[in-house]
Amino acid sequence: MSTPEQKLTELGLTLPEVVKPVAAYVPTVRTGNLVYTSGQVPVVEGKPAATGKLGGEVTLEQGYEMARICALNALAALKAEVGDLAKIVRIVKVVVFVASVPTFTDQPKVGNGASDLLGEVLGEAGKHARSAVGVAALPLDVPVEVELIAEVG
Repeated sequence: MSTPEQKLTELGLTLPEVVKPVAAYVPTVRTGNLVYTSGQVPVVEGKPAATGKLGGEVTLEQGYEMARICALNALAALKAEVGDLAKIVRIVKVVVFVASVPTFTDQPKVGNGASDLLGEVLGEAGKHARSAVGVAALPLDVPVEVELIAEVG
């Protein structure tokens, strides 16, 4: 059975450095056996991977990929907090914020990018409850933001 880190390698992915907060908060908070991540945006090498709104400048396919990047950044934050992704017992909850035009209603399909990545990397432990909501704007004008709650052992 592969470890989450081995799964990442098999998928051709590398955990990035933890994205530096853009305001007054920390990347994660642990309380008991739960770790909450702050909202993770699709930042790659210090820059937004895309900007704009779903249903406007950003396609559904691009939004899905941005959600995957957000989830990868959230996994990096979790690993920094707990030391090893194998300590994740379960992803309990995922919240996906999608900056979108008022007529865009496929927020759940965008959120699947994050959910699919978590399932691919963590298997059964990656199955979770989720909310995907449309918002008017997100920090740095990114199209997607993802936060996680993880149970760790």
